[in-house]
Amino acid sequence: MYITTSTSAASSILRASSRSRFVSSLSSFKSLPARSLSPSPSSLVSQRSLGFASAVRSFRCSVPRWSHRVDWRSPLSLRAQIRTVAPAIERLERAFATMAAEHPFKEILTALPKPGGGEFGKFYSLPALNDPRIEKLPYSIRILLESAIRNCDNFQVKKEDVEKIIDWENSAPKQVEIPFKPARVLLQDFTGVPAVVDLACMRDAMNKLGSDSNKINPLVPVDLVIDHSVQVDVTRSENAVKANMELEFQRNKERFAFLKWGSSAFHNMLVVPPGSGIVHQVNLEYLGRVVFNTNGMLYPDSVVGTDSHTTMIDGLGVAGWGVGGIEAEAAMLGQPMSMVLPGVVGFKLSGKLHNGVTATDLVLTVTQMLRKHGVVGKFVEFHGDGMGELSLADRATIANMSPEYGATMGFFPVDHVTLQYLKLTGRSDETVAMVEGYLRANKMFVDYNEPQQERVYSSYLELNLADVEPCISGPKRPHDRVPLKEMKADWHSCLDNKVGFKGFAVPKETQEKVVKFSFHGQPAELKHGSVVIAAITSCTNTSNPSVMLGAGLVAKKACELGLQVKPWVKTSLAPGSGVVTKYLLQSGLQKYLNEQGFHIVGYGCTTCIGNSGDLDESVASTITDNDIVAAAVLSGNRNFEGRVHPLTRANYLASPPLVVAYALAGTVDIDFDKEPIGTTKDGKSVYFKDIWPTTEEIAEVVQSSVLPDMFKSTYEAITKGNPTWNQLSVPASKLYSWDPNSTYIHEPPYFKDMTMDPPGAHGVKDAYCLLNFGDSITTDHISPAGSIHKDSPTAKYLLERGVERRDFNSYGSRRGNDEVMARGTFANIRLVNKLLNGEVGPKTVHVPTGEKLSVFDAAMKYKSAGHGTIILAGAEYGSGSSRDWAAKGPMLLGVKAVIAKSFERIHRSNLVGMGIIPLCFKAGEDADSLGLTGHERFSIDLPSKISEIRPGQDVTVTTDSGKSFTCTVRFDTEVELAYFDHGGILPFVIRNLIKQ
Repeated sequence: MYITTSTSAASSILRASSRSRFVSSLSSFKSLPARSLSPSPSSLVSQRSLGFASAVRSFRCSVPRWSHRVDWRSPLSLRAQIRTVAPAIERLERAFATMAAEHPFKEILTALPKPGGGEFGKFYSLPALNDPRIEKLPYSIRILLESAIRNCDNFQVKKEDVEKIIDWENSAPKQVEIPFKPARVLLQDFTGVPAVVDLACMRDAMNKLGSDSNKINPLVPVDLVIDHSVQVDVTRSENAVKANMELEFQRNKERFAFLKWGSSAFHNMLVVPPGSGIVHQVNLEYLGRVVFNTNGMLYPDSVVGTDSHTTMIDGLGVAGWGVGGIEAEAAMLGQPMSMVLPGVVGFKLSGKLHNGVTATDLVLTVTQMLRKHGVVGKFVEFHGDGMGELSLADRATIANMSPEYGATMGFFPVDHVTLQYLKLTGRSDETVAMVEGYLRANKMFVDYNEPQQERVYSSYLELNLADVEPCISGPKRPHDRVPLKEMKADWHSCLDNKVGFKGFAVPKETQEKVVKFSFHGQPAELKHGSVVIAAITSCTNTSNPSVMLGAGLVAKKACELGLQVKPWVKTSLAPGSGVVTKYLLQSGLQKYLNEQGFHIVGYGCTTCIGNSGDLDESVASTITDNDIVAAAVLSGNRNFEGRVHPLTRANYLASPPLVVAYALAGTVDIDFDKEPIGTTKDGKSVYFKDIWPTTEEIAEVVQSSVLPDMFKSTYEAITKGNPTWNQLSVPASKLYSWDPNSTYIHEPPYFKDMTMDPPGAHGVKDAYCLLNFGDSITTDHISPAGSIHKDSPTAKYLLERGVERRDFNSYGSRRGNDEVMARGTFANIRLVNKLLNGEVGPKTVHVPTGEKLSVFDAAMKYKSAGHGTIILAGAEYGSGSSRDWAAKGPMLLGVKAVIAKSFERIHRSNLVGMGIIPLCFKAGEDADSLGLTGHERFSIDLPSKISEIRPGQDVTVTTDSGKSFTCTVRFDTEVELAYFDHGGILPFVIRNLIKQ
């Protein structure tokens, strides 16, 4: 309850209209008496009282009104909850009506009538503003506008902020800052565990500093879906789901118990148990509200999530995108998000997909187009007559891969297709009527049967769907699209090319070698391009019935022709929700998938996140001993080096039907147009066209197999859990009892020596270069993910604590232990560090001694000697998944600054959130052009007073070799400067909570 007040006050101060006002206000805020609510000559205090009333309103709106008319969060009424927190709030509640009348936009508060009489509720009406600029706004910007109006109290959100958004066409190019309050927060367990760890640790910090630890509570609905822990240990078995889940609980019992503790210790947090599905598909099919109706207040659903593919929900017309765990935690704690008002790319779709072309082919085409166009930090909004040709699942497929094409989100405004999907997935008729009525009334609904108002966009793209052709993407990046007809030629060029995103540098004389081996007593063989993993996995495609059932049809046709996937190909099917299983069974196609080895292995994110499990030892040793460039084909969204499996150097993204086709072929070195996939029992060649289903065949089976009752029955039971989950015993305490011997959950050191005095701004003096990188260093390179290598510092740490290698589990499962994660930072086996002169791997040079050490050992050597470190990098530093550990890890290693050509949006803000300085080289410059080797010592001349630093100002970097150059400091907002002043976002929140 108190959190909204303090963080609201802090945020409002930080958004003061002038820099001087910001500094003086912050000083005033620091001097306020604790919990002062009485009137004061200070305008800040009177504003603060208003903010507290506003906090009551926002808290009352925080419990969700589920479209399914079920609220699992608490048996208590919200009013009762509030009274248990603070009796004084009851007096403020009585003053609620008076306070509400003071809303700056109270005159546009409008009732939404029900068709049969009465009203759904009230809403802030955009048309009632009578401003012609709103008619031209992109729909995605209208959602930001509504949020600003609804939350406007001239304290947290100002009328000037509303005007900036209304004037988007002129203000967006100026990179202006606006506040945004998302309606809810979404977590998955890999990113959710550290978020809950941080909340628990913040409670301890509050307690140690003599304040009330119960002030740390989520104030917006938080949904956490446990979906990233299942691994593909058992496959090709009817028992695979049960066996893999048993192993999942064995490995993760402690962290699952921790999450279950969090669901009861923190208010307003729902935990969806393991085995329910992928977070984004559960979000799409169930958690997404589209429109909230909270105590009679109607407003658009919006969400930020700790997984970058949170953007999948944009296909449903819900504004959502990924943020770092650090930002999500602040949003949970009532902190309005500060964001740069984005430009919006208008992407017009026309025409219709050709027969046999899938949504995956479309999304890979769109990804390549948008990457080329350049959409980092922008919204992409899809529109045009072609929208009617795309199912909701097709739209979600495109929205899902927003991180791969670099946009903040790829947004599909709500239309009739959206409403049909809501009905299909079990939302009630009244809910759907409310959604349509509200969005139509507030000019947020697109009706393609009516003349379209021309909207203004920052830039424009267009795609005729008829131009899309079958394709895959790889072998190392999601935006490296390869038309299927060119795949064989492209593969051979990759073998020839020097090592890089499109090259393996395999000598000509060894490219055709075939290695024979024995697989469980059967003769087997591998060559370059042999498929050893074929996985139907990931949120991108498993939400889409057309491609999932299409895969089943491919399997069926292959079975009927007598084709069989070779037994040494590790095949798996990990549906995004239980609904997929229901319609695969209803269609009768699951049995054919089983015959080809695609048994269901679990419900969650598996191969795409690196949870592919071990390859058979005979396959693994053949690859390793003969230096085979083995391939994985997966229906995922990520194929960065080392992510899918350490032994698959070539990884291709493909539609689920293509995954089955490549598994049958057994190689990516094939021309599907000319070469047979296999032969029938009587020796007749079978070609790709013989097993590929038509669009009509797929549509027919979708129509007959995907039924509304499947969604209802699946989600009615989703929070009931399973026997193993329900048997987990957790303490009832509000403070977590840390186990110092735990290798899963460990109290992080972020607040160990924290005092009430902020550390203040600071530069960097005589720092060594820990790592020197080129372009496209992703969070997969930085943040620990996938399996734990047996020779790594992490392995040594675990072995020293009695953990056997078979119980190492994955880095993702151990994200709640900072000791593990710090050791795994920059531990990617494909890391290319210029200090190593061409050697690939997770090592670096300790500059003072010249020793070649693991990155962790080198960092600890620098820290023990009292030396800070920096990182040099190229373009797109930190692209990929939104991982908080990609910032937390470097901070724990002692990194003080990163100097790069450019940053990925989320990662840059996360670096700031952990107190690391992000700097950009000037245009046309980089470490190489400046003659930097990484063996220098670096000093960054940053003012020691925060008031003397401006967002985006130039700073001088000098080296001990005499070189000096200018960089741009990438604190992009006043809020980020305040975080830096406090040593990070979490200390900032704690100090301001205590001061209220």
